[in-house]
Amino acid sequence: MLLRHCLAAAITLAAALPAAIQAADDTPAHTPSPKELLAKSAAQEWRTPDPQNLLVMKLPQGQVLIELAPDFTPLHVANIRTLVREHYFDGLAIVRVQDNFVTQWADPEDDDNGDKSKLRPLGSAKAKLPPEYTRAIDARLPFTRLPDGDVYAPEVGFSEGFPVARDKASGQEWLTHCYGMVGVARDVDPQTGSGSSLYAVIGQAPRGLDRNLAIAGRVLQGMEYLSALPRGTGALGFYEKPEQRVTINAVQLASALPADQRPKIEVLRTESATFAALIEAKRNRRDDFYRNPAGKIDLCSINIPVREAKAQP
Repeated sequence: MLLRHCLAAAITLAAALPAAIQAADDTPAHTPSPKELLAKSAAQEWRTPDPQNLLVMKLPQGQVLIELAPDFTPLHVANIRTLVREHYFDGLAIVRVQDNFVTQWADPEDDDNGDKSKLRPLGSAKAKLPPEYTRAIDARLPFTRLPDGDVYAPEVGFSEGFPVARDKASGQEWLTHCYGMVGVARDVDPQTGSGSSLYAVIGQAPRGLDRNLAIAGRVLQGMEYLSALPRGTGALGFYEKPEQRVTINAVQLASALPADQRPKIEVLRTESATFAALIEAKRNRRDDFYRNPAGKIDLCSINIPVREAKAQP
C-alpha cells in the first residue's frame, strides 16, 4: 500500500514538472538597464571632448554640441575650424529640413534661387577640397567591433565614439551615416564639399551615402533642436520662404570660449568595458517586457552616452 501511494505521488509530481518548468521559463531574467550599467561605470571610462574638436552652435531654440572627427576627415575638419574661427556661420541659417533624412545649414544665397553676388566670402577657408570619403585603416586608432555583421560593410564598430565601417580587403575604413552624424554637403563635383554647408542626419540611417560624402563629426547634445524643426515644403525639404528659416546665432569652437563657459560634458569611451556591457545588454535584453531578445544589434541603433561632467573635488 505504501509503495502504491509513493508511486502515485511520483506520477503526480512528474505531471506537475512541465508546468513548473514552463512557469520558470516565463519568468524573464533581469537584463541591467543602461542607467544601471552607467551608474557602475568607472571615472576613467569617460572622456572629455577636445575643445579644439567641439563646436558650439547656438540656435534660438537652444545649443547644439558637435564633436569633429579629425582622424577621419582632417582636411574638412581643418576647413570647418577656419570657417568657425572667422565667424562664417554666424547669422547664416538652417535652410533645409527633409523629413526622415537631414537638417542642413548654409548660406541661403547659395540656394538655386539665391543671389550669388550676395554670397558670404569664405575668408581664409578653401572653396574646394579633395574628397575624404574613406581613410586607410590605422591600427593605432581604437576600434570596438560589433559581433553581428552589417549589410553595407564587411565589418562595423566604433572608434573614438564614432560609428565606423571597415573593409580589410581594401585596407579602408570610413565614418557612417547614422542618426546625428554631421556630413559635408556638396555639388556633383566631389571636390565642392568645403564644409561651408553642413547637414545632420535626422532620420533612418541613409547608409547608401557612405563613401559618397565626407562626414566631419556628430552631434553630442541638442539633436532635438535639429530634428524637431518644421519640415521644408520645397524640393528636398528646402524652405521656400526666408521667414521659415532658422537663423544661426553663432557657431564657436569650445577652445575659443573662456574655460568657465565651455560645455562641461563627458562621453563614454567606446573601447570601455561599460560600453561593451551596454551593447550586450541591448543585444540580449530580457525583462518583464522583452521576452524574446533580438540576439543581434546594428551599428546605427547604438547611442553613445553623454553626461554632464562631474565636479572635481
